[in-house]
Amino acid sequence: MTEPFSIPIRVYIEDTDAGGIVYYVNYLKYMERARTEFVRALGYDKPAMPERGLLLVVHSAEIQYRRSALLDDTLRASAAVGKLGRAGVTFEQKIWRDNEIICEGVVKVACVADDSRRPCALPEPIYSALKAAS
Repeated sequence: MTEPFSIPIRVYIEDTDAGGIVYYVNYLKYMERARTEFVRALGYDKPAMPERGLLLVVHSAEIQYRRSALLDDTLRASAAVGKLGRAGVTFEQKIWRDNEIICEGVVKVACVADDSRRPCALPEPIYSALKAAS
């Protein structure tokens, strides 16, 4: 099995609370960045989706926090396809500090029509690219 797609993240002061600990919601932001860059690496920029009349929206997220990240830590955020459906994809994601998983989650993303916000099928090229990456 190959390594999942990942990006480096540096913890800045804006990411932390007064104690220098990463505020919990920022892990979701780090995961969003990893998903965005993963899809971009497959050849699809998220901003192009509205031009097709489609949006990729988070349906649900389940997060487990194991350890706190601190100011100036260097982290790695990963994204991998967990389950692929016709109208959405479930990503398995992790945040690492060195070789330790400090946060992990499962994020379900749905494809919806821009005008109605109703579920619709992922475009075939994107579906195929995600399937090949899983």
